[in-house]
Amino acid sequence: MTPEFETGASVTTRKFETGATRDTDKGKLDYEGFFSPLVLEERARYMHKHREQSDGQYRESDNWQKGIPRKDYMKSAWRHFKDWWTLHRGYRAVDRDGNTVEIKEAICALMFNAEGYLHELLREEGAYSLGRERDAGNAQAAASRPPSSLQFEPRPGEEGC
Repeated sequence: MTPEFETGASVTTRKFETGATRDTDKGKLDYEGFFSPLVLEERARYMHKHREQSDGQYRESDNWQKGIPRKDYMKSAWRHFKDWWTLHRGYRAVDRDGNTVEIKEAICALMFNAEGYLHELLREEGAYSLGRERDAGNAQAAASRPPSSLQFEPRPGEEGC
C-alpha cells in the first residue's frame, strides 16, 4: 500500500489507498531503522545474565538507571574495550577470574558502559524530564498523556521533529 502525497501550506500528508491520512515521517527519528533487533536481543540477554548479584539475588532490570558515576562507567568501558580489541586482534582475553571472555560479551559490556555514561550525561544536562511537555504551553497535549510519561527535551535545531 504505497501512499500518495498531498502538499499543503506547511505540511505534506500521505493518503493511503484505504483513505487514511498521516503526515510524513520527514524529520522524525527512525528508531525502527536505527536499531537492530539482533543487537537488541543480544544486549537484553547480556543484561539479564548480569542481573544476578553475588548474594544470589536479582536486581531490577533498570537498576543501573538509579545512577552510577560516569567515572565508573569509563573505567569499566576501557576494560571491556581492551577485551574486545584483544579478541579482535586474535588473542585470548580472560576476566579477573581467569575465564575466557567471548567477543559478544565484551561488546555488550562496552555498549552497556557507553549507554550508562550517556544516560548519566543526559540526566546531568537535564535532557529528560518526567511529565513535562516539550512545549510548556501545550496544556491539551499534556492532559492527554499519562503523568509518568518520559518526555524528551529537543536540542537546539531539533525543534518540530
